[in-house]
Amino acid sequence: MNLIIILFYIIPLTWLFLYSLGQLNLVFLYWTNGKNKSTVSKALTDSDQLPFVTIQLPIYNELYVVENLLDAIGAFDYPQNKFEVQVLDDSTDETVAIISKKVAELTKKGINIVHIRRKERTGYKAGALQCGTSIAKGEFIAIFDADFRPYPDFLKRCLPYFNDDKIGVVQSRWVHLNENYSLLTRVQAIALNAHFIVEHLARNRSGLFMNFNGTAGIWRKAAIIDAGGWEADTLTEDIDLSYRAQLKGWKFSYVPEIECPAELPIDMSAMRSQQFRWVKGPAECSRKNLGRVFKDKKLSIFQKIHAFYHLLNSSLFIAVFIMSIFSLPLIFVLNDIDSAFLNILNNILSFGIFFIFIFFWTANQHVKGNSTRVNLQFLLMFPLLWILSLGLSLYNSFAAFEGYIGKKTPFIRTPKFNLIKQGESKNNQYICQKLNSFVYFELLLALCFLLGTIAAFYWQIYALMPLHIGLFLGYSLISGFSIYHNKRGA
Repeated sequence: MNLIIILFYIIPLTWLFLYSLGQLNLVFLYWTNGKNKSTVSKALTDSDQLPFVTIQLPIYNELYVVENLLDAIGAFDYPQNKFEVQVLDDSTDETVAIISKKVAELTKKGINIVHIRRKERTGYKAGALQCGTSIAKGEFIAIFDADFRPYPDFLKRCLPYFNDDKIGVVQSRWVHLNENYSLLTRVQAIALNAHFIVEHLARNRSGLFMNFNGTAGIWRKAAIIDAGGWEADTLTEDIDLSYRAQLKGWKFSYVPEIECPAELPIDMSAMRSQQFRWVKGPAECSRKNLGRVFKDKKLSIFQKIHAFYHLLNSSLFIAVFIMSIFSLPLIFVLNDIDSAFLNILNNILSFGIFFIFIFFWTANQHVKGNSTRVNLQFLLMFPLLWILSLGLSLYNSFAAFEGYIGKKTPFIRTPKFNLIKQGESKNNQYICQKLNSFVYFELLLALCFLLGTIAAFYWQIYALMPLHIGLFLGYSLISGFSIYHNKRGA
């Protein structure tokens, strides 16, 4: 029995360490290749040179933010005869009336905009995009989710990067309208900045697979069609289409200098729905596309290894959850383990956390700079990021497991509130009124890891105490935020 406990702790720990090495390699690639600028054609200034663009706005029940998006699109610095706007509206609430009124206003201003309503929400966002693409007139298709507010020059800045006929996507960088709203939004910003700086730059500049992020980017319509179009058999249709397009030979261009502001989830129920989709979707995409990647003889071993890491990142939460659960009985068998072996296990965990720290710290320096104040703020925020990640391991493990076994669930969009600063109105009909059932299990796990910490302290077995304290705090914070936001309303 002791051997089983040790193995179920060591195996996921090993995978976590190997994944951290992969992230460290991305940091190396960021420093060696990531600083290379994307090549760009001469800026498009002559109206005759500008291609026709279709702008797609997939909307579902977004009454608090959709008007801001439509205002931003209406302010685009692009000839009105050179673009069309498709509002792909599957809404079932007051959002429909808001869009209808705004579309009428923009039409009077000369903007070619159409309000598209489907009879059924078949295929969710992917279905809406495919519906719009089938009738799109543009050579290029720009996509924006409801909470994004692109700058007026977005199209003119992005389109010159399609300077190669094989470039299928130009992706901009997300920036955050409400980063300073709360500790929760600050932590999310750190995580997303690492994805958009270190990961995207390293992958794109090194010839590795990267993904379109579902919004704030432009597709070449021919690339969408050639790759088979938008498909709704995963919850992350953006990652799925990205891999299918790149396997077809299309190139992606990531341009971090082009920013697009958006809103971060401010309550735990909204963050959970986003996390569930972002974890389960890649797991589904790994089932669908990983085999194709490894069978492709045109790809190098290096490309395949990083695609393996990329598509299997959801498994990290399963590994964390399994390791944490078996760390509890491990307390009672530590006396039977050689101290040198125990030190090795602790060092593996410590080095893994340190490599992940470097990954996030590198991105934070790129975005925020290298001042003493910035570094001190990051040193305070990183432990919170780590603790919250531990606390989400149960919920996200469930999402990943469903994705790997192929269980299908509906696309649950992340509600946005148009709240930028603390103290603004909190009356919002999209706030989940029902407490997530996982909260009760998270509270139970918080209690278990608190008892494990106390037991280890009592028997003077300190090796696992940092992990157990982190798990206790993580599950306590996740469940605490859930209860607080549910009672208070974001």
